[in-house]
Amino acid sequence: MSAARPKIANYPFTTLIPHLGVIEAGETQFVAADVPGLIPGASEGRGLGLDFLRHVERCAALVHVLDCATEEPGRDPVTDMAVIEAELSAYQAETGASLADRPRIVVLNKIDVPAARELAERAAAVLTARGLTVCQTSAATREGLRELSFAMASLVETARAAVPEAEPSRQVLRPSAADAPGFEVVRTGDNSFLIRGDRPRRWVLQTDFSNDEAVGYLADRLARLGVEESLAENGAEPGAEVLIGDYDDAVVFDWDPELPAGSISRGETAGRGGSKFGPRGTDRRLSP
Repeated sequence: MSAARPKIANYPFTTLIPHLGVIEAGETQFVAADVPGLIPGASEGRGLGLDFLRHVERCAALVHVLDCATEEPGRDPVTDMAVIEAELSAYQAETGASLADRPRIVVLNKIDVPAARELAERAAAVLTARGLTVCQTSAATREGLRELSFAMASLVETARAAVPEAEPSRQVLRPSAADAPGFEVVRTGDNSFLIRGDRPRRWVLQTDFSNDEAVGYLADRLARLGVEESLAENGAEPGAEVLIGDYDDAVVFDWDPELPAGSISRGETAGRGGSKFGPRGTDRRLSP
């Protein structure tokens, strides 16, 4: 019914893990999961039953595929259906999963076998009387598969229509206050400080430290932002080490309160020593 090609063999539980396949019926497209069969005790973990049941729990509708050609004594489609439903009920009682109200389709398979077709006819009468939707199919000859796909699509469409329309999520914007400083000063040692803030870090990353004019411009911007004043308020003393940026691309200030912008150097955390930058134009703050 889909492009999925799981392993198939003539013994029970060939399928060891769920296989997903996309099925189209008319204008309806949906994903079906081929889940391994459930055996008695599956709800208690027997035969990897708990793993399989967790996959079943995610399905909007259930399709029970029953073997009508089995020759095992004591087995028939109606009895197999009862075993599956008992395990679903036990799992629901144990976990609270809402499986009882999931819509169901019963598929009586292998009707290409004459004896299986006769058994499917008898089982269909019993199951239909219980109010279940029953389809008779042959996976080998593909008989009944088209009808089954449309029956499944009908369940999917009903389940989708029952889901309440999702309300659009509201995006909440919390802009910073207009008078917010845009940075904070954190003391990291006796006379060392860390400057946190998007703007100082961005300015550092944008600065060409091989250009004295660019370095001086950075110092001016930091001073206008209030970094100098905030350092003084936090107890910074002359010669304080002030770090801006992440540790792998940091810039270190050797802070001097006598100069409004201080002198700037690459710190050791940036992979260089503390070399100073020279004069910037005729600015008396940075003259030799």
